[in-house]
Amino acid sequence: MNRLLIVAIVLLFSVSCKKEIAKKVDVSNIEVVVSVDRFEQKFYESDETTLPSLKKEFPYLFPIQNDSIWLNKIKDKEERELYKKSQAVFGDFENEKAQIEDLFKHVKYEHPNFNPPKIITLITDLDYQNKIVYADSLLFVSLDMYLGKNSEVYQDFPVYLSQNFDKSQLIVDMASAISDRYFTADKSRKFLDMVIGAGKKMYMIDRYLPSISDARKIGYNETEYEWAMTNEAQIWKYFIEKKLLYSTDSGLYDRFIANAPFSKFYIDIDKESPGKIGIWMGWQIVRAYMNNNNVTLQQLLQTDAEEIFKKSKYKPKK
Repeated sequence: MNRLLIVAIVLLFSVSCKKEIAKKVDVSNIEVVVSVDRFEQKFYESDETTLPSLKKEFPYLFPIQNDSIWLNKIKDKEERELYKKSQAVFGDFENEKAQIEDLFKHVKYEHPNFNPPKIITLITDLDYQNKIVYADSLLFVSLDMYLGKNSEVYQDFPVYLSQNFDKSQLIVDMASAISDRYFTADKSRKFLDMVIGAGKKMYMIDRYLPSISDARKIGYNETEYEWAMTNEAQIWKYFIEKKLLYSTDSGLYDRFIANAPFSKFYIDIDKESPGKIGIWMGWQIVRAYMNNNNVTLQQLLQTDAEEIFKKSKYKPKK
């Protein structure tokens, strides 16, 4: 009996390993160039004599204003403190460059026509809504939004936001910004369409960042992710019983998709739940679809939500 149990455990472990390996692809032979320009260093170390040449080098970062505005900004006490902290946290940026190279290789594997953007690092005075901006051939990174969740500069931010103001989250936000270039969810108001559209994007991040934990990918702490895993069947039961999947109630976006301190079931468990639980649920449906159907990432992105839902055979474990 003990021998049979050991064999079963070994077989189960082997299957789990194969599934994990299957998620990863060999990108070692893919060549990409990671170009990083430390604009924040050039800006905060410049003065009235070097500023004109800096403006010529980065014209897109200098709206037409009197130079005195920029010189005052360079000397601003609070901004210089953000600059100082960012240099302490990121140093020479070499660790991040290694992560970015791996990300770019995986993106190019999935999208052969991908041309790696030039990365511009800068300080944006805590502009949390634009932490990463992907524009044409440039990718702007606001270093002051990744100083560490416990940094005193974030004391006025709610915890559900500041918990992701950490440099470990930078690569995830980059992957998310790049995914927007290759997939845009339709404007359907149907809840199922919104959920699966968000799930497609999460699955793209799966493919771009196969070594990153699921919790980091969706921006949950470990407790929040464990809650989602433990309550998956109950969440799904709620969605079904309340007939939410085909609802076009605009309020469902704020309740279950938008970034928020918790999801809004309007029952006792609300404050125990993490926000954007609808995104997490859509992610599980899309994963089930990809596990049960032999399709490529590109085919997934072109498949409508209804077909994905039906062919996913999604059934959460009780």
